[in-house]
Amino acid sequence: MRNPVLFLSLLLMSIDIGAQVVERVEPPFWWQGFVESELQLLVYGDAIGLAVAHIDHPAITLKRSTTVENPNYLFLYLEISNDATPGEFEITFTRGDEQVAYDYRLLEKNTQDGYTLGYDNHDAIYLVTPDRFANGDPGNDDIEAMGDPVNRDGWQDRHGGDIAGMQAHLDYIADMGFTAVWLNPVLENAMPRTSYHGYATTDFYKVDPRFGSNDEYREFVATAREKGIGVIMDMIANHCGLGHWWMEDLPSADWINHRGEFVPTTHERVAVHDPYASEYDLDAFASGWFVPAMPDLNQKNPLMADYLIQNTIWWIEYLGLAGIRQDTYPYADAAFMAEWTRRVMQEYPDFNIVGEQWTINPVVVAYWQRGKENRDGYVSWLPELMDFPLQDALRRALTEEDDWQSSMTILYRMLANDVVYAAPNDLVVFADNHDMSRVYTQLNENFEAWKMAMTFIATTRGTPQFYYGTEILMANRESGDHGLIRSDFPGGWQGDKVNAFTGRGLTRQQREAQSFLRTLLNWRQQQPAIHTGKLMHYYPADGVYVYFRYDDDSKIMVALNKNDTAMDLDLDRYREMLAGHTRVRHVMDNTRAKLAAGLEVPARGVLLLEVE
Repeated sequence: MRNPVLFLSLLLMSIDIGAQVVERVEPPFWWQGFVESELQLLVYGDAIGLAVAHIDHPAITLKRSTTVENPNYLFLYLEISNDATPGEFEITFTRGDEQVAYDYRLLEKNTQDGYTLGYDNHDAIYLVTPDRFANGDPGNDDIEAMGDPVNRDGWQDRHGGDIAGMQAHLDYIADMGFTAVWLNPVLENAMPRTSYHGYATTDFYKVDPRFGSNDEYREFVATAREKGIGVIMDMIANHCGLGHWWMEDLPSADWINHRGEFVPTTHERVAVHDPYASEYDLDAFASGWFVPAMPDLNQKNPLMADYLIQNTIWWIEYLGLAGIRQDTYPYADAAFMAEWTRRVMQEYPDFNIVGEQWTINPVVVAYWQRGKENRDGYVSWLPELMDFPLQDALRRALTEEDDWQSSMTILYRMLANDVVYAAPNDLVVFADNHDMSRVYTQLNENFEAWKMAMTFIATTRGTPQFYYGTEILMANRESGDHGLIRSDFPGGWQGDKVNAFTGRGLTRQQREAQSFLRTLLNWRQQQPAIHTGKLMHYYPADGVYVYFRYDDDSKIMVALNKNDTAMDLDLDRYREMLAGHTRVRHVMDNTRAKLAAGLEVPARGVLLLEVE
């Protein structure tokens, strides 16, 4: 008969050994029902690489175990059959005479309609820097063990905004006419300073507790979805933060580029598809680090590649996202990024991803878009990109002085470059974002120019994105400091004298701007010609740029006048679009006019018309 005292002692010893052996398993759980049935588990613990793993399950097979230089890591590859029943299953680790069981959880994939439906051109995106938007839970402002305390007077310090603050103001976002929210990263950034921006991830599976919890993030996404708002998650596959848990005990020397030593990137993005580029320049761009605090991940390591792909799929399924914005898209290994997007879109065909390729050269942007036939044979699966070339053209068109021709031709000519894109409608258009001066500052705080910019972004091809605070003319004036650009949204903190959510304390012009954008975006929601229609534009004449959005059922006419005087339009010039029509409706004031009476564009103003 078994000695009960001895058995209990051995059991307690086994549990204690297990606590030491298995410290972390990532992903923390998974789902049944994916197209790709293979799952990688990163297992971390003291000498876990010396253990033998075993799974006894009729529908889950341990295909292989992979060890690395560091014995504290073990990578398991599981085959999960479509017949696998959701629930817990046991993974045993045996090391000599020691054995420990680890319970892993398999969930059922969500099949709810619209759960992971991607954003598209029907949407208007609201970009939010969470730390600077609203503080809904002051209790999570400071966590002593994490440092970097809240200090609203410091532009590079944390200010206390969080997920609860954003959730509390979803009605405001919906009322403004936004149907998607892109959040700057909210994952853990356990960094000694400047952790507020979120781009130095220290745990790829955990929300920073100063923003909230994983459960709160999931609740926020679900609540937003109920209000008709999709959530776009900001992800970073290129780098992590120096405070990431694995930096103290790397799996292998090649886990981080340049063996964990800081070597700066050249930032020469064109090198990736330069037909004359040297291997040296290609590597110097893609494997270099941004800054010493952000180690550059080596996606050429197949274990790292699998880890990052699965992490993305995990968050999409866990949260029910409407999209991903991938930070610094071309800085990661190009072959890996193609596989990353392919895998994501394979699992979620109705999903959407937009990549950041910051250049004003449309040829460079076009290289990365799905469907583009590249000379070097590179095949991308990335659906969308941020349209930095058009953003720059819009700024220049509205601020540069005219010479023998109108500066509005800059905008006209940039759109003519759409010929280089595989899908020009699948671009995210914007006037500013969190990394550049606010559009009101870029436009020299000219209110009429701001109205033109907002109208253009809302009515041109693509999906429009607006940075929080744009609707109330937030500016950063002389300083281009990113912390100042990402200023607090007034009213997001208890005691704020100005409250943009309610309108209290806003200037007359700020209230007018807020009303203008609200009217524009709510109107846009009901305009299929804007969402999926064609675009026809006319060479700017006398400083006036005119274009049409149209489909078989409707036509929208837009005229932007940069002149200091009102301008009469020669309607005969636009007869191919206006023939057979007799009236127009002015969208912004809901008045109607006869075309026979002619059309006048206000000085430094906008005409936004429904052609009847």
